[in-house]
Amino acid sequence: MDRESLLLERLKRYGQSENYPFHMPGHKRQCKDFLGEFPNPFSIDITEIEGFDNLHHPEGILKESMEWAARIYGANKSYYLINGSSGGVLSAICGVLHPGEKIIMARNCHKSAYHAVILNNLKTVSIYPQIVEKMWINGEISANNVEKLLSDHPDARAVMVVSPTYEGIVSNIQEIAKIVHEKGIPLIVDEAHGAHFSVEGLGKVQEEKRIFPVSSIQCGADIVIQSLHKTLPSFTQTGIMHVKKDYVDLERLEWYLQVFQSSSPSYVWMAGIEKCIFEMEEHGKEYFKEFGKRLKRLRRSLKKMKCLRLLDKSGGMEKGIYDLDVSKIVISCRDSLIGGAKLGKWLRDEYNLEMEMCGVDYVVAITTFMDTQEGLDRLEHALLEIDRKIEQNGKMKASGWDMEKEIWCDHDPLSVMTFGEAMEREWERMRIFDCEGRISVEFVYLYPPGIPILAPGERITREIVKQIDYCRQMGLLVQGMADEKGEYLRVCKG
Repeated sequence: MDRESLLLERLKRYGQSENYPFHMPGHKRQCKDFLGEFPNPFSIDITEIEGFDNLHHPEGILKESMEWAARIYGANKSYYLINGSSGGVLSAICGVLHPGEKIIMARNCHKSAYHAVILNNLKTVSIYPQIVEKMWINGEISANNVEKLLSDHPDARAVMVVSPTYEGIVSNIQEIAKIVHEKGIPLIVDEAHGAHFSVEGLGKVQEEKRIFPVSSIQCGADIVIQSLHKTLPSFTQTGIMHVKKDYVDLERLEWYLQVFQSSSPSYVWMAGIEKCIFEMEEHGKEYFKEFGKRLKRLRRSLKKMKCLRLLDKSGGMEKGIYDLDVSKIVISCRDSLIGGAKLGKWLRDEYNLEMEMCGVDYVVAITTFMDTQEGLDRLEHALLEIDRKIEQNGKMKASGWDMEKEIWCDHDPLSVMTFGEAMEREWERMRIFDCEGRISVEFVYLYPPGIPILAPGERITREIVKQIDYCRQMGLLVQGMADEKGEYLRVCKG
């Protein structure tokens, strides 16, 4: 390999290009004053030497640091995560449930939650998000649905939901927590995309009017996992987990944190976590006040689009949205003749703007307070110009999305066996079009965000086959299968 082909050299060239990141990490490759204070990482990269404590057996500075974090977040315990929020999700599920027990779990959970289910051979009951029909995306988890499933499954030992979703939709965690606690079991919330929700609550002064929803840890959830790197200025792969102890065995949880995190945690990353929290406690409200003004201006302008559509909460919430993270710029193109993948490519090729995610008929841009005004202006200009071009070229659908809705509607796959049982079965390889009626031993999901279309142990229906094929035709990343081309699926033999 020559020097120019090295990953480091490629990263340096990309960093110097005109490409602007509307994706994680939240620092957006910007270097504000407080990030400029961070030294050369090689100069502070150490191991567990005298005076610097041990993350997996904290007794000194790391113990004090995490206790400080817990106090300002309002948790009983907070734990630094150096294996991303995935490590926190794995630890939470395995730490709360014993092998073979049952969990009620949102279908739109991240793949790490499904991995935990497999590792502990748990039984699962899926709870489906409501549909936001105007954009045909996953919405909130209904508290009423949680209550019904808990009544139908009294042997469930925990409930897990995602709030906010990848698209920024927030559920009524306070009401869900109340319902779950009436059964004497814990509520786990994957708040990976909502680490910034806590910022307005840090420090002593409370704002009268919030920009963002309240964090789940303040709404009664028992375990809340946040990815600091997604929306705040912290290194990729850093996160934090907050715990209320009433329904959680802390010793068991801490043991699993050792299992799912490196035995050689990075002091660079831990210093980054601490520095991020410190800066947010000291100055977060100031940063977010200015960020809120810029977001308001951007969203007001984007609401003028005629062909593309902004997911917004003004004028009252529509069905499926309890609350919304306004920093997620979700643009629907379902009324036009272009799909999400094409819109994302258009933004990348013509405007040098890289989105976080391209869905079937929408794109997601992550904005943070680290975004420059120039970057936000470029996004505004690009979307308004594309919207005008779509209108001028007459690329609007004459009829609705009946075909796509038929393919993409809420089909509840029949679970024949647990994920773990299915993955241990003998299997055979079949073309996806021939798999109807068979039982999958593989996951099929779109990445990002990693939400399963199909999971091991589930019977494959005609609708699921159509859904997988449609996603492939739209140029989306359909992953999870051993077959990299996505043409074949492993199914139970016989």
